Amino acid sequence: MIILNANIMFWGMSGWLIFTPFPVSEFKNFNSSFRPTTASRQSPSTLAAFIETIPGTAVKFEMLPIPAGTISLNKTAVEIKPVWIGKTEVTWDEYDVYALKLETSGNAKLGELDAIARPTKPYGAPDRGFGHKGYPALSMAFHAAQEYCRWLSAKMGKKYRLPTEAEWEYSCRAGSAEKMSAEILDRHAWFWDNAEDKTHPVATKQPNKWGLYDMLGNAVEWVVGMNGKPIVAGGSFKSKAEQLHCGTRAMQVPFWNRTDPQMPKSKWWLSDATFVGFRIVCEP
Repeated sequence: MIILNANIMFWGMSGWLIFTPFPVSEFKNFNSSFRPTTASRQSPSTLAAFIETIPGTAVKFEMLPIPAGTISLNKTAVEIKPVWIGKTEVTWDEYDVYALKLETSGNAKLGELDAIARPTKPYGAPDRGFGHKGYPALSMAFHAAQEYCRWLSAKMGKKYRLPTEAEWEYSCRAGSAEKMSAEILDRHAWFWDNAEDKTHPVATKQPNKWGLYDMLGNAVEWVVGMNGKPIVAGGSFKSKAEQLHCGTRAMQVPFWNRTDPQMPKSKWWLSDATFVGFRIVCEP
């Protein structure tokens, strides 16, 4: 269950339902009200955008610099250090290399990659037939997203990780404290009104002011919460316009893995969370 501005919303088989109970859903709201943000508008002085090619493949991804600044979360000022963040959500093109061991060589030290676990075979098709090449990778557990970052760090010789909650919202806002109108949101995000109940290829809507695509909508993204626990941020293609803003949060609930027949449930895949993805951060 999510409570936003005194409205109670439940997760139904067709998406978010307002005032319509669905007993197996128990979403919990995390800081979902709109909050003014203090964000630096300065340009990064030392970081520049770069494109990586995963060794042993032709798969590329782009990282954009985020300037230093501060953001206020829960009345707490959080300092943001300069980092790079993914221009888009991690796509199946990238995630398949890790999950399916598609690389033929790499920069990692001998044996280092062997120590990093790979996902088990998913229960069903994780892309749900939405599309694969160029689409955001979906349905991975927080553990799987973290392990992908460990694997990528070993491959590239850099420190990749998931964004913190503060870094993610700071990047989402991109120096602005304004909530998007429905008309503007339609230009920037795939959500309930325009997505046709599916994800879409990344970077097909307009980016935010810092050049980041799909920070809102398409796939909700794993981040490390202020308390160190995993949460998701930004809303997805199943979110209504009024629910979609940089302060949207949710936590994993049992419904996300309801139809997984394994006992215990998979630590790699979320069989019913067809809306969960992630993007990465790289430290200088």
